[in-house]
Amino acid sequence: MADEPKIASAWTRPRRQRETLSREQIVAEAVRLLDAEGVEALSMRTLGARMGTAATSLYRHVTNRDELIELVVDEVYGEIEVPGADGDWRAAVTACAHSVRAMILRHPWIASLLGQVGLSYLGPNVMRLNDRMLALFEDAGGFGPVEADKAISSVMAFVIGMGVSEAAWLTSLARSGQDEKEWIAELAPAVVEAAQSYPHLREHATANRGVDMRQTRDEHFAYGISVVLDGLEARR
Repeated sequence: MADEPKIASAWTRPRRQRETLSREQIVAEAVRLLDAEGVEALSMRTLGARMGTAATSLYRHVTNRDELIELVVDEVYGEIEVPGADGDWRAAVTACAHSVRAMILRHPWIASLLGQVGLSYLGPNVMRLNDRMLALFEDAGGFGPVEADKAISSVMAFVIGMGVSEAAWLTSLARSGQDEKEWIAELAPAVVEAAQSYPHLREHATANRGVDMRQTRDEHFAYGISVVLDGLEARR
């Protein structure tokens, strides 16, 4: 059709106006479905049933599941906060990194969807995030445009990598029906036993018995983002 967009993306199609059901309602309910039941449960049929309507009604606003994924990813990106630098670009970038991590941990399903949104990062929340981070690096951090882009990629690669690993861990934990302390306490003897033939691992496993895993995860993230920013600071 002549008026079909050349790029298949939710952001390149005109929106329908004056409809009883809105795209915002569809996306909000899709996020609730994902939070409650995970990616495997996401389908246009299931979503329609939750909203008390046929899947065909949803297709008037969202062409297919791939477009829906674009929309829900951008929706949760809207939760990310990017503070102003106020003279301290490192503190601002660190706060943003923690906000991205917090978003991922609130919505662990995002881990399996980030690779499915394609090349068209055109959603307003993603665009806002990128624009404000560019401002932090260019205006406050003193990086040139090309270097700022590389710096953001480095920061986000670390944050998303750590966040996805944590999300996978927390998802497995939720499925087990145990809390983190119970799981670690049950697993610890097996870890120590398995490490007996490996002196460095044995010492590490023994020293870490009984640690607060949540605190450890927080400390590892804080350490990692600090190291990344140390490296970027040296390149300013």
